[in-house]
Amino acid sequence: IVPIQWFWDQITALEWLQALTFISFGVVCVFYGWRVFKILVVINFGLLGLAIGMKLTATMAGTSNQLMGGLIGMGVLAVLSVPLMRWAVCLLGAAAGGIFTSGIWYAFGLPEQYMWAGGLVGVVAGGMISFIIFKVAVILFSSLWGSGLIVTGALALLYINTSTSAVVEKLVFHVRWFLPAALMLPTLIGFVLQHKFLKSSKDWDI
Repeated sequence: IVPIQWFWDQITALEWLQALTFISFGVVCVFYGWRVFKILVVINFGLLGLAIGMKLTATMAGTSNQLMGGLIGMGVLAVLSVPLMRWAVCLLGAAAGGIFTSGIWYAFGLPEQYMWAGGLVGVVAGGMISFIIFKVAVILFSSLWGSGLIVTGALALLYINTSTSAVVEKLVFHVRWFLPAALMLPTLIGFVLQHKFLKSSKDWDI
């Protein structure tokens, strides 16, 4: 159920320059996601619209118009996310909570076919917290977004290095807690740091 091979394929497809770019943008998101969260929201919903548009177009009109349908979907959701920014952030906060608890479920070796239950707990908790404390949603999803970029880039660099490639591949495929822990550690660091920076900032306006 967990597409580890797909994740691994995305990691190994990166060149060293792309990996460094991922890490650089990830660090910015982890430390200063609260400053650029509106841009991140638009990017996220644009990518979601791209995927939905391509899927719907492939289903209804065949693969020939997939790109056009994806571009239309990307534009629609990206534009809608601007006036609906608070709702968009809350949805991303709920999604981040679901990813977080799903990772915990996977790390503890619980049955994958019931992972949706663990993810649902995180979605509900993340959604409720996001609606109650908006700043938490901003920090949570931007920290997780940045953490994903950092982990992807770092693993790609370790894979490119021939002396560590075999070790990294073994950890990814055979140590269940490795990927969740690698994702959650920068997320938690980002959460703490962003909360501290945000409290000391007087000019931040949501």
